Parts: sequence; structure tokens; C-alpha cells
Amino acid sequence: MASQALPARGARLGRAVPPGRVAVPLAPPSRPRDQDHTATVRAVVLALPGGDALSTRRRSPMAAALIWPLARHLVRAGAAEGVAAHLVHYRFRGWNGGHAHPAEDAEWAVGEAVRRYGDVPVCLVGIDMGARAALHAAGHPAVTSVVALAPWLPRDDEPEPVKQLIGRRVLIAHGTNDESTDPDLSYQLAERIKKVNQRICRFEVHSAGHGLHPHRAEVFALAGDFVLGSLLERPYARPIADALAAPPPLGLRMPLAAGFGRSLRA
Repeated sequence: MASQALPARGARLGRAVPPGRVAVPLAPPSRPRDQDHTATVRAVVLALPGGDALSTRRRSPMAAALIWPLARHLVRAGAAEGVAAHLVHYRFRGWNGGHAHPAEDAEWAVGEAVRRYGDVPVCLVGIDMGARAALHAAGHPAVTSVVALAPWLPRDDEPEPVKQLIGRRVLIAHGTNDESTDPDLSYQLAERIKKVNQRICRFEVHSAGHGLHPHRAEVFALAGDFVLGSLLERPYARPIADALAAPPPLGLRMPLAAGFGRSLRA
């Protein structure tokens, strides 16, 4: 990879995710140029899709489609309080070893969000490889929180960095039956993060595979409560508050209960 000439292209932010209930396309729909929302936006969610280990191909529309419903759910839940959301379109589909292209693109996207909206808090929400990119890019001063769903964490000799997560609020969720990304690795990473940052919790989605599909409603509710609680200083739902306060391993192996989100404040 280091010896290859990489195509010259830049990362970009997709248009602001609309909160309306619309059919989910393979790629976010084209819209007229966004209106100026800078006067009303109080916080920004950046959605980071998955990808491949090695690839210099353009971004995957299918990967973008997989995270699009979650981004729409988050902006729909927070739009009335000034939350905007954008998908991040990577330069390349792959992580590409030490280049860590999606992590670089995520950090660029945070800077671009600040340029557009001013001094607002940013939450990075990623799935699969995008979850790893979110964790890596959390060192940007504007990032206040990270959601990492089924994070792709290769078994490398070099440990994942964690110091950039100091002072951030971190949620990891992983399916216990995930055969694509190892839930044990995300637990081990969560343990390491907990040693430098107490504000981390990890939920286990029992019987769920990589896509978390059997419990999509609960995962969306979990992510929504954490994101809006972190960005808008709302009180967290009790399971999240308990997980953040519990010592390991309890707070890092919290089961995601069936029906989470139906009565969050009960």
C-alpha cells in the first residue's frame, strides 16, 4: 500500500440528514442545496460507515445505506433541539494499514463541521470500520462523545490507542454472536479505555450478529439516548447511567434488554 500511488480525492460531508420518515435508498438521496441552519444547530452527529481492511476504491454506497437509518433516527430525535447529522464519505473504502484513511477522514469531518456550524459539540457514531475510525478520531477538541457499534478491531501486535478518549463519553455495543468482528476484542479495548477514562460503557446485544438486526429498535434507542444525553446534557436512561457508574466488568458487559427504549425513564 505504501508503494502505490493513491488516487487524488478528498473526503466530504454528505448533505444534512433529513429527519422525515422516508424510504431508505441505497445511498442518501440527492436534495436541493441545504438551507442555512447554522443559526439553529447546537450539536452535530457525524455518521461513519463501515468499509474494508484494504481498498483504494471509492466509498461503498451499501455501507452508507446501512448507517443511514441510524443517522436519520438520531437527527429525528434531536432536530427540535438543534441536532444536525451528516454522513462522512471517505476518500477510500479501506482502512489501509498504517494509513488509517477513515480515521483521518473522520478527523477532517469534525473540523469541517466546526467550520460550518461554529463551536458546537460533535458526536462520532460509527459501525464496523467506522466505529474504529470514530474511536481513533475522538482526540479532536470538538468531539465530546463516541458511539462504536460492532467495532472492527484487528488482532494486531500494536494495541489500539486510548489516550485520545480521555474526557470523552464512550458507548460500545456489540452482538454476542458477531462472527465478523470479535466482541472479545471490543471488551478488551473497553477495559483499557476504562483505565484512563471512567466515562465509558459497553452493552452486549445477546443473540445478535454483526448487523445487530434482531434488536435494531433497541440499539437505535440505546444510541439515541446516549447521543442526545451526551450532546444536550440530558439525563441518561437508567441502564446507561448504571453502566457508566458500574465498575468493570459489570459496566462493560451490560446486557441490552429487550424492549429498551419503550420506557426509557421508567
